Amino acid sequence: MDYLQGLNPEQRAAVEQTEGPVMIIAGAGSGKTRVITYRVAHLIRKGVDSFNILVLTFTNKAAREMRERITHVVGTEAKNIWMGTFHSVFAKILRVEAEKIGYPSNFTIYDTDDSKSVLRAVLKEMNLDDKLYNVNFVLNRISASKNNLISWQEYNKNEQIQADDFSSGRGQMGKIYEMYATRCYRAGAMDFDDLLYKTNELLKLHPDVLNKYQHKFKYLMVDEYQDTNFSQYLIVKKLAAVNENLCVVGDDAQSIYAFRGANIQNILNFEKDYPDLKVFKLEQNYRSTQNIVNVANSIIRNNKEQLKKNVFSEKEAGDKIKVMRAFSDNEEGKIVAEAIMQDRSSKGLKWGAFAILYRTNAQSRSMEEALRKLGIPYKIYGGLSFYQRKEIKDLIAYFRLTFNPNDEEALKRVINYPKRGIGDTSVDKIIVAADQHGITPWEVIVEPGKYLEGKISGAVGTFATMIQSFQVLARTKSAYESALYIAQHSGLLKDLYEDKSVEGLNRYENIQELLNGIKEFSEREDIEEKGLDIFMQDVALLTNDDNDKNKDADTVSLMTIHSSKGLEFPQVYVVGLEENLFPSQMSLNSRSDLEEERRLFYVAVTRAESKLHISYATSRFKFGTLISCEPSRFLDEIDPKFLELDYTARPTTNSNASFDDDRKAWSRDKQPDTFSKPKPASQAPVKTTAMLAKAHVPSANFKPSDTSNLQVGMEVEHERFGFGKVISLEGNKPDIKATIFFKEIGQKQLLLKFAKLYIIQ
Repeated sequence: MDYLQGLNPEQRAAVEQTEGPVMIIAGAGSGKTRVITYRVAHLIRKGVDSFNILVLTFTNKAAREMRERITHVVGTEAKNIWMGTFHSVFAKILRVEAEKIGYPSNFTIYDTDDSKSVLRAVLKEMNLDDKLYNVNFVLNRISASKNNLISWQEYNKNEQIQADDFSSGRGQMGKIYEMYATRCYRAGAMDFDDLLYKTNELLKLHPDVLNKYQHKFKYLMVDEYQDTNFSQYLIVKKLAAVNENLCVVGDDAQSIYAFRGANIQNILNFEKDYPDLKVFKLEQNYRSTQNIVNVANSIIRNNKEQLKKNVFSEKEAGDKIKVMRAFSDNEEGKIVAEAIMQDRSSKGLKWGAFAILYRTNAQSRSMEEALRKLGIPYKIYGGLSFYQRKEIKDLIAYFRLTFNPNDEEALKRVINYPKRGIGDTSVDKIIVAADQHGITPWEVIVEPGKYLEGKISGAVGTFATMIQSFQVLARTKSAYESALYIAQHSGLLKDLYEDKSVEGLNRYENIQELLNGIKEFSEREDIEEKGLDIFMQDVALLTNDDNDKNKDADTVSLMTIHSSKGLEFPQVYVVGLEENLFPSQMSLNSRSDLEEERRLFYVAVTRAESKLHISYATSRFKFGTLISCEPSRFLDEIDPKFLELDYTARPTTNSNASFDDDRKAWSRDKQPDTFSKPKPASQAPVKTTAMLAKAHVPSANFKPSDTSNLQVGMEVEHERFGFGKVISLEGNKPDIKATIFFKEIGQKQLLLKFAKLYIIQ
């Protein structure tokens, strides 16, 4: 029981409460993973069979980390636990039970690109406008329907749904959904949403299967329960119905995935489903300093829908949170990059200690440019993953076709790659023949003489024979041997090798890296099944955290706040705290949407361990136009005693400024009629953020003047700093420096040849 000694009283109580329904509300940095892993280990130590424990997570990384920790406590018994993401666990069950709902056990799992390809084919066949029926919109609509367990039949019968579709001019959505589902079924394929949708269907239509898994999984634990959707909620509820030994762990304050279908009500209303529920609150934050925790608390207390908790930290108070104001998004990037450079130098930190978090991917541009100019190494997370590269998808399509020849998307992808004389026209003929005879394209290809005419028959027959040879080999050889054979004999490896361009070399090396990964998979000792089909399933079920192999590189991390959830960094920069950006403009239509944006800000703040910076710009380019921005309302919600206003334009001592007052001040006319003689800098009044909230917008007649005859006392306009008066001139041509007092920002010294001043008088 020594593993329990390191737990605080509330953590230990949660670990030892093994029976009945339990909810663990885990604040940010409160040791949630430790509690889950020790609770599972404690169950096994008490005599629970590890085969009877199911642990559901949202990332493979979380599952791996938990299993490793459990292994340290209970040894190899940890291998027997059913542990993984919702999709991976239920894909495993569907492999065993799929035939009961009409699918082959070797069904293909379609990724987003595959699904979009099917939908494009459907839209083309239906002769629909792909602008009105945008493929992303259509896929999201179908995904939302599946996550709410609405079949295409129910979709077409629902009067409200039909009315919504027709009112938006998309009256064919139901038919598209039907054809998409039919195509996937015919191809023996499930998309990601189907893995949950079809599991619900399986458990509903086959009580014997439900009973089997209800008695198998006697203890269930669900991590990140606040992120579950209706489909996941229903599966968990059904599986736990017999024993009710269900433990859910999560934090309503970190529920940020409503756009994916997550329903915060699942955790808020959990007690209604289980009146005998025991609740444990993990409120001590072990990650962040007191100031950071206090800022997070002051933000989230503004949400009405929440489970109350009092998160605290016993670490040092730490630095106040710096709020940095920039005149533009480019200057914001410059300020952030310079601050990172300075802190790294002065504190001896690695680049990997820093993270820049933003609301939208588009914000990375200004950050990247600033980091590059200073030579700071960085990595953007959430970009194109290794397994989304074309050459990798091409080879995996061959693998998919080997195990499921009815996979139409894989077939279309490789039937003429490398080129073998089967062009688009020939592929269309194959698909038409399949539709006419009510069979799959593969059945046409296997007997081309029966369904096709001319030269196409011979080329198609040769292709079919090749795939059949792959099928025979894959039944007896290891994953690596099968993969290498397919790469070589498909012609793909040769085609890439013969491309001597830099891009061709990179693609060839990527294939070699994939084969290396399969070889490593084949030699793993912690798994029993090592076939190529199992490797493909693992690849299909990868979550975003698994795609990057260079996680330990010493680089500054750039990512959206959504991507940062579950991570932590010594120093964090949260950028773009402006109205209509964060909170986003789309979130201002309802309280629930605004509260999710606030939870997103809470997540961003709680990623920081020792130092947190927040920045905003007073102007930003949007669709090629420079627009004025105002500070985010979220800044006003932070208790000012925890803030330090760090404005590079000039020093400030007023840390109690109100951002709301700033916005009101800027609603007044800011252009001066006259200028009074400025006080010396030491006597100049310190301005609040009200006077600095917006960037200057140049006058309509603004045009840089010839400044060769500029004199002290002249009034000028600068395109960024606004209106000012020349105080002094020094130096000789062409390097004359002008000291100018600008009404909005104070005194600045400018080199005239670069200043671009408009002389007013």
